[in-house]
Amino acid sequence: MAFSLKGKLRRSSDALSGKLGRLFGAAAFEDADLVKMEEILLGSDLGWELTEKVIDELPRKVRRSGMPWREALALILIENTLLPEFETVAAKPFVTVVVGVNGAGKTTTIARLAARLQRRNEKVLIACADTFRAAAAEQLKIWAERLGTAVLTQLPGSDAAAIAFDAVKRGLSRDYDSVIIDTAGRLPNKKGLLDELAKIHRVCGKAMESAPHEVLLVLDGTVGQNARAQTEQFMKALPVTGLVVTKLDGTARGGSVLAMASQLSIPVRYIGVGEGSEDLLDFNLESYVRALLGMADE
Repeated sequence: MAFSLKGKLRRSSDALSGKLGRLFGAAAFEDADLVKMEEILLGSDLGWELTEKVIDELPRKVRRSGMPWREALALILIENTLLPEFETVAAKPFVTVVVGVNGAGKTTTIARLAARLQRRNEKVLIACADTFRAAAAEQLKIWAERLGTAVLTQLPGSDAAAIAFDAVKRGLSRDYDSVIIDTAGRLPNKKGLLDELAKIHRVCGKAMESAPHEVLLVLDGTVGQNARAQTEQFMKALPVTGLVVTKLDGTARGGSVLAMASQLSIPVRYIGVGEGSEDLLDFNLESYVRALLGMADE
């Protein structure tokens, strides 16, 4: 790893591990500290469910095992974060639809995902099915030019589903390895826009059996667990297969990733931890928990 994940998550680590460290010190903690510990855990946006597990299990685990509280807490968080595995599909092109609200980092995520695929020598096509914002196509064109990636766009007001259909067909006919389809950033309470997402999903399947193979929902990590309601609304429109949580380097609410993963039963596929092209990382639960608790990268 070219950088320290612990360093990237420093704000969240300070809010959780730093405060707990000042509460406990190097010695074992007392039951009287549990109320303060609960406040710290909730403040990190771990959620009630995980917080209750920690409060219940941590004192006993430390006393029985004699291990340092950070190690014990890491084990508890890992054991109680229920992450379903993403089921990979062998398909060419592999079609990914990316959804999310405005400002979550959707376009940047698409560019970084394309860059990752190209580093694996994949031939990538990006399609802009966001026909609401005139600037959306321009943003994707700029990214595509930087990356040397093919891009498919249409005029504002064009039918978004038709663009998605054309993108998949082009991916098939021109031997692309991956097709990534951008969609309009939208509030999940706008029924008409969510209906459009459902239509995009349907026409991808008409263009290529089994497509799309992945539906990624991009969430702003600074929003924390408030993004859960967004996710549930998007899930009503189309089957979300994975989460991308962005901007985690700029928030103290990194515990929300664990809470949402457990509550929603959707794999966390990637995390965004900075502005660089390589700051979109595969999510690894153990590495993330250790970084969140200020423990050394392994």
